[in-house]
Parts: sequence; C-alpha cells; structure tokens
Amino acid sequence: MNKTSLLIISLIVLAVADSVEPTYEDYKKAQGLKYLNDAEDQYRHRIYDTNTAKIRSHNADNTSTHKEGVNQFTCLTKAEFVAANLGTRLPTTAAVAAPAVESIIVTAWAPTAIDWTTKANVVTAVKNQGGCGSCWAFAAVAAIESMRFQAYRTTGSDFSEQQLVSCSSSFGNSGCNGGWMGNAYNYVKAVGITTETLYPYTGQSTACKVNGGSFKISGFTTVGATCDALAIAVLGRPISVAVDATNWSPYKSGIFSNCKTSINHGVLLVGVNATTWRIKNSWGTGWGSFGHIYLAASNGNNTCNVCKYGSYPNK
Repeated sequence: MNKTSLLIISLIVLAVADSVEPTYEDYKKAQGLKYLNDAEDQYRHRIYDTNTAKIRSHNADNTSTHKEGVNQFTCLTKAEFVAANLGTRLPTTAAVAAPAVESIIVTAWAPTAIDWTTKANVVTAVKNQGGCGSCWAFAAVAAIESMRFQAYRTTGSDFSEQQLVSCSSSFGNSGCNGGWMGNAYNYVKAVGITTETLYPYTGQSTACKVNGGSFKISGFTTVGATCDALAIAVLGRPISVAVDATNWSPYKSGIFSNCKTSINHGVLLVGVNATTWRIKNSWGTGWGSFGHIYLAASNGNNTCNVCKYGSYPNK
C-alpha cells in the first residue's frame, strides 16, 4: 500500500473518530455528573441518546453550514437548557436607538472586517456562567473589561459578575433569574464594580457582600438598531448584544443561522466580516468554537436578532 493510500485511510479514520460521540458513561465522567437515583440516571441517559441522535443526523446533512457536538447541555431537554442558561430579560423601557447616520448611507453589505480577539488584551478569556441565568452580567462585564483596556491600557484582574448578580436588583436585575446589560451598566455607573478576586463567582443569587467598587463608568451608549450600525460600532470596540440563543445548545463550529427572534441571552460581539458575526459566549471553552459562535452575517443578516439591542460602556 502506498503512502497516499495510507494517508487517505488515516484521514477517514480520524474523521469517523471525531464524529463518534462518547458513551453515556464516559460523558458523565467527563462532565463530572452524578445523579441521586437510577430513575434520574436513566432519564438523563434517554435524553442523551435522543440528543446525540439529533447531532448525528444534523452533521450528516452536507447542506448545513454549521456542525453540532456533545457538550455540557447534551443531557438536558431544550426546555431545561433555556430555563437554566438564558437569562437576559428585555425591560419594557429598553431603548432601541435610531439608525446612525453612517448606517443610513451604507448601500451594500461590505463591512470593514474586525476581530478583537486578535488584538492583545482587548477581549478577556471566555468564562462560564454555569447553571445560572446570569448571561447579562457576563456580557456587561466583558464589555467593561474591554473598555478598561482600550481606555486605560489596564490589564490584570477581571471584574466581578457575582457582584452584579447579587447586588444590582434595585437597578432592575434579578440575579440568576435574569437581567439586562443596560441595568448592569447603570449599577456600575452609580456605585462601581470590584474584581473577581475580591468577589468570586458562585453562580447563585446570594445576598450582596460587596456593594460597589473603585472602577466606574460614565454611562453607556445604545447602538442604532440596524446591522449596518452594529457593524460600524464594533469597529471601535467589542459590544454587548442581546440575542435569541434558544437553538444554540448543540453548536460546535461553522456559521450558525438556525435562529428564532426572541431576546433571551446576553453575549459579547467581538467581530464582523462579510459573512459572520463573531460572538464570545459565557458557557466555557468546551462549548462551541472554544467558547465562541459565528452567526451568519451575509447581506447584513440580523441572525438571532443580534443587531437590535447593542450597547457598550463609556469611559
């Protein structure tokens, strides 16, 4: 057998191996899962088998632009995933900004490409909100961390999502039961925010322990509610955005467009080009593309409603 044939066989073996999901027992070990009784374990096993079958079916479709994979959500039903992980709540008074002048004069979807993850220190590491609907806090903190570096060239300790979860209820947030990035910005403007080191994340709606901090912002800017306006705004900095992430749980890689249009999740927009919006999520690096997802942006697509509620903190 020649070297070319051996190489082809090796590539086929690797592709098949990559497409095979772990057994349920191996999955539980990898995720550190233990259940109280056999009935619960069997129930989770059935859900795992159902979800992995859906993953295999999806990945066998050569027309799909994205791939799915096993992750921490594979043993959950969609309803459980949504209830535990999607916590952005659109306030009745949430502002929708008018399109910026620049976006009105754009006549073709050819945005200047930017990827802030390639710029040193601008985007902090992907974090994990766990089973708490605190995505809004992670999206706001991520944007504030990026602004701090861009404005002051300050690196070091990350800011505390737990402080926002536990202490910002009077500003309209509800801890693990949901919140809004604008409410989080208003809290930081009023009382400041401390560091993750001084107020570590627990992923629970516990009583406030540190109400305030030395770092404050002057307010926040709401981006015009069009994809042109968002593509222009992200050239200046990463931006917190609200999206519909109902169908995101099995995402692994590629360009995702299987979206609904509700608002239920807060994330950080870190880039755009002619075909994709690049999003930094808060479900750990084991989810998606090392913690990121690429949403379809061709022709200025408002995939997952990403363009409607963008905002960023001001120095």
